[in-house]
Amino acid sequence: MSGFVEKPEPVQVPGLVHLHTGKVRELYQNEAGDLVMVASDRTSAFDWVLPTEIPDKGRILTQLSLWWFDQLRDLVPNHVLSTELPPGAPADWAGRTLVCKSLRMVPVECVARGYLTGSGLVEYRDSRTVCGLALPEGLVDGSELPAPIFTPATKAAVGEHDENVSYEEVARQVGAETATQLRQATLAVYGRARDIARERGIILADTKFEFGHDGDTLVLADEVLTPDSSRFWPADRWEPGRSQPSFDKQFVRDWLTSPASGWDRTGEQPPPPLPQEIVEATRAKYVEAYERLTGVSWA
Repeated sequence: MSGFVEKPEPVQVPGLVHLHTGKVRELYQNEAGDLVMVASDRTSAFDWVLPTEIPDKGRILTQLSLWWFDQLRDLVPNHVLSTELPPGAPADWAGRTLVCKSLRMVPVECVARGYLTGSGLVEYRDSRTVCGLALPEGLVDGSELPAPIFTPATKAAVGEHDENVSYEEVARQVGAETATQLRQATLAVYGRARDIARERGIILADTKFEFGHDGDTLVLADEVLTPDSSRFWPADRWEPGRSQPSFDKQFVRDWLTSPASGWDRTGEQPPPPLPQEIVEATRAKYVEAYERLTGVSWA
């Protein structure tokens, strides 16, 4: 069992039609047919959307995405039209709202990996491959790969796992031309972001993107290169052969799996509320990631 511990009621705004409640974002459509994305402070772990929010998280994700879109605009167009609040929207939406082009979304999670960890490590240990791509012997948790790889996944519903698939399967699903475009764009964006992060003392281990079509043009959509969609590691603490410290919700995962939480991950009960110290430590990690990457103070 998984999903929302407490599914929120979406805010109703005149002139906007609510389309979808995601793990973090609420999605609306305005009268012009554009999408309005509002990033909440919700957080998820182990396929559960938790009952406790992380203050400022939605704004940090939105502002970091905007910063990255600006760094990448010469590589691939993005879907952002405006950051202006729709008329009648609550003041709390400020800084967390994007008005975006409505695209024909490609139903593929476009994952780029430069380092071996997570589900890629699990597959590698079993078969020395990731998404069917053969890798050298001797790699361990946190190893840098010989070159970045494109390891796509099918997009899952809330509460379900994304499933890694081969490039050939993507080509069958979306066509060879689109599959080629996805791989090229994913690896180009990852390469640019990896180099920018490295200059700031951060390793971009892996990340995932979503793309859609505006006519015949492939467009980068959703959020991009945030701690929710990427593994960021402090470069000065990188040590292959163990789990790496990271700029994300690791504090949340660690507490939920500790005896202190009293929660059984394998049972049917939802996770409990987070303690205040875990909330504060997690928020601090998001703020630190934003400040180190952008060079701008959050406060």
